[in-house]
Amino acid sequence: MKLYVIRHGETKSNVLDIYNGSLLDEDINHNGINQAIEASKIVKNLDIDLIICSPLLRTRHTCDLINSNHINVIYDKRLEERNCGSLTNTKIDNFYYTEYWNYYSKVRIDNLETVPELFKRVHSFLDEIKEKYKNKNILLVTHGGVARAIYFYFNELPKDGQIAKYLPNNCEIKEYILNLK
Repeated sequence: MKLYVIRHGETKSNVLDIYNGSLLDEDINHNGINQAIEASKIVKNLDIDLIICSPLLRTRHTCDLINSNHINVIYDKRLEERNCGSLTNTKIDNFYYTEYWNYYSKVRIDNLETVPELFKRVHSFLDEIKEKYKNKNILLVTHGGVARAIYFYFNELPKDGQIAKYLPNNCEIKEYILNLK
């Protein structure tokens, strides 16, 4: 079973370094549209049986642009971006950004979904699709935080818990093999 993961196209928040998360439901910008059109050239040559997409606007628009083969799409809230809580729509601060993406951070922000909570949500989703869609190749259209959680489903967490550097580029496609043991 192959799993392909694509992060949505670029948004205004990405350009302005603003926390958008699941609460800021924005569309992709002009550059994001172009990124998705370029990614569609790769996606159309992949052997994909199903697309599962976050229901947020930026992922839905990306999905529409990359799905030139008209593959069946399912929307799943478990693929939504991490809830930024009270940081939503605020400027990303370098100090806090390091803490924000540290698995072991003890800093608490109102209504913020912690990295362990994000990992638990995404990893249980992956466990489910591994069973439900055996022998299917699936494309997940999602967000940077979720893409990080997926990466660490397959790879060991760094000893310091710091996962900030594992952010894929907008419309970058990653491939994983899900073992069905």
